[in-house]
Amino acid sequence: MKKIVTLFAGIMLLLILSACGQKSQGDVVSSLNDKVEGMKGYKAQAKMTLQMGTDPQSYDVEIWHKNPDFYRVSLKNSSKEQSQMILRNKDGVYVLTPALNKSFKFQSEWPENSSQAYLYESLVKDIIEDKSAKFTSTDDHYVFETKTRYQNNKMLPFQEITINKKDLSPVSVKVMDADHNSLVTVEFSKVKFDASFDKDAFDMQKNMTRAKLEVPVMNEVKDEVFAVKYPTEAKGANLSDEQEIATENGKRVILTYEGDKSFTLIQEKAEVVETSLVATTVNGEPVDLGFTVGAATSNSVKWTYNGVDYTLVSKDMKKEELLEIARTVDGTSEK
Repeated sequence: MKKIVTLFAGIMLLLILSACGQKSQGDVVSSLNDKVEGMKGYKAQAKMTLQMGTDPQSYDVEIWHKNPDFYRVSLKNSSKEQSQMILRNKDGVYVLTPALNKSFKFQSEWPENSSQAYLYESLVKDIIEDKSAKFTSTDDHYVFETKTRYQNNKMLPFQEITINKKDLSPVSVKVMDADHNSLVTVEFSKVKFDASFDKDAFDMQKNMTRAKLEVPVMNEVKDEVFAVKYPTEAKGANLSDEQEIATENGKRVILTYEGDKSFTLIQEKAEVVETSLVATTVNGEPVDLGFTVGAATSNSVKWTYNGVDYTLVSKDMKKEELLEIARTVDGTSEK
């Protein structure tokens, strides 16, 4: 009997010691919160892949963040020479398109107003705010499944966030639709916490100059790159009219969709700006469409992609519905 009691006590001790080595979901969430509050900033590199069009598209993403609210996010698709940068400094939020020598300025709270799959502190905020988040622990990682805070939440309501156990750095993010299909994947290759930055690291003009060295400014956008694109999501509306209008810059194409939720999509060749000394002030909020960054108001979305300007407008749809349509005009889906 004594041997049985001793054996049972030994087993219980092993179970207790084993349990002591496992962190609970609350412990990990608390550690992540402490990590964000204590860090001075970071630099990270990642690969973002989109599955929203007919073919997957991949982008190299470089992220700089200096506490409390300076940001520099560079997105580049080398195969299509599509390069953009989101910049936030003391003067405001900027979106730079070096190939067109264009810079736009927003009075915006970005990135506070939405989930951002490539920003560490945004991911941690999503984890903290979702009280019903699912949590699992593997040998090397903590994995959370949370709700997203996207403005078009119905299209991308869930995400799976994988965190490295050793230093709590992000490993990967999968942003999913309602059926848990992964539509956006971010894979982090390098993360350096408490990184140092030069004094002009977040200066708009300095960053535009550097970016143009990597992606030279186009002399002009050629007509042959302008192929009309059609959304793969139309919210039940049908294409009722397509007009092509000659302009000084080339041509403008107007697509009219009619239904319970009608909308108009305008496409025209983008102009190359001769000088970028002053950024153009834009109404609305910067929005990440996945393949590019645009500007959204309550009834419109505007963006530039691969040398073409797009304007999507509707009086029948909410902003999140417009964004859902805009995300499917991805530069690959033709009628």
